[in-house]
Amino acid sequence: MKYDIRSCEPGDLPTLVSLCEKHAAHEQASYSPEGKLEALRRAIFSQSPSLYCYVVASAEGVVGYCTFTFDFSTWDAQRFLYLDCLYLNPEYRNLGIGKKIFDLLMDVAIQNQCANLQWQTPVFNERAIEFYNRMGAKAKEKMRFSLEPKPVEIV
Repeated sequence: MKYDIRSCEPGDLPTLVSLCEKHAAHEQASYSPEGKLEALRRAIFSQSPSLYCYVVASAEGVVGYCTFTFDFSTWDAQRFLYLDCLYLNPEYRNLGIGKKIFDLLMDVAIQNQCANLQWQTPVFNERAIEFYNRMGAKAKEKMRFSLEPKPVEIV
C-alpha cells in the first residue's frame, strides 16, 4: 500500500475529527465531535501552535494520524515530546507505518533537543504494547488522573 506521512493541512480536519472518534471508540472512551474541528484548527494552525499533527495519506484519503506537543520535564530539566494520539485505521496496521511515524517523531524530538519521547496507552491495548516493546520502549508503572476545572468555592 502506498502512503505518505505529512503535516496535517486545514482540509484534513473533518477526517481528523472522524479519526479521533474512531480512536476514542478503540480506546473505549467517550468522544463528542461537537466543536472539535474549529478547536483543532486553532490549536494546529495558529501562529504559536499548541498541537502538532501528522497524517497518513493514501489513495483512499487520510487513514491515520498522530498528534504531539512539547512539554518540560522537571526531573530531566529538559523538554520532551509528548505523543498525545496515534491512530491508524485497522487495515493500515502491521504495515510498518507506526514504526515510520515513531522514526519521524524521534527526528522531531532530536531537532527540538528533547530528552525523550513519551506517550501512554490503555493497559488493554495489548497489540500496541507489544509494538512498543518491540521498539525497545520502556513502560513506567503510573496511573493517569484528570480533573475537569471548576470554580473553587472560597469559604
